[in-house]
Amino acid sequence: MIGKQIRMERIMDRNTGKSVIIPMDHGMTLGQIDGLLNMSETIGAVSDGGANAIILHKGLVKAGHRRHGRDIGLIIHLSTGTSMNPDPNDKVITCTVEEAISLGADAVSIHINLGAQQESKMIEDAGIVVRDCNRWGIPLLAMVYPRGKGINPTDPRHVGHAVRVAEELGADMVKTNYTGDVENFKKIVEASSIPVFIAGGEKAGDLETLKIISEATHIANCAGVCMGRNAFQREDTAIFVDKVCKVVHGKAKPEDL
Repeated sequence: MIGKQIRMERIMDRNTGKSVIIPMDHGMTLGQIDGLLNMSETIGAVSDGGANAIILHKGLVKAGHRRHGRDIGLIIHLSTGTSMNPDPNDKVITCTVEEAISLGADAVSIHINLGAQQESKMIEDAGIVVRDCNRWGIPLLAMVYPRGKGINPTDPRHVGHAVRVAEELGADMVKTNYTGDVENFKKIVEASSIPVFIAGGEKAGDLETLKIISEATHIANCAGVCMGRNAFQREDTAIFVDKVCKVVHGKAKPEDL
């Protein structure tokens, strides 16, 4: 497991044991959205802000996840789907672990929507990815969400189930929804044997977002935040990411930033 441990240090702060991860895989799902029109510029801003890692699909690694100046960890997303699909919760695997390694990945990620019609296929694919990750010593971030018909995506029972699915599959980290209640989310984090990250969700106000990150990270003791649009669609991405990093790693008070 030494390979995984070394690579985990490229995406997790070894001093705080936490991480700020910025996914930028939204173009596959949503198309040419604000914040992702100039990938090199956005990646540079995220890096300058101090983020620990970014998430990209394989085709955009060439956009320059590493540039002059500060380095940043690379997680390659293996799951794919678009909003034009009659079932937008359906995700398929379009990149292998070996291919991600050849592109320089420090880790890989997959997406599972519990309760979706294709849930069983997504879980089956995840099993194969876990096997390959263990073979090659690559950490796996599982993005597991309760998203089926009639399912409350922030219900603590469903969120806890999502975290447990990632554990049972053998993932090394899990990203899921924040329940909105720090006490019941703390119980979910405490019951997990792997680091739990909260998703950023839709864009919200700066202070509101930072307060949520602070309580989830330092009261519920989750491993940090994995946020996309809430970061790269800010007026000044570098400044906002810097604030997030100060909250996650430095325990800064949101109202003081």
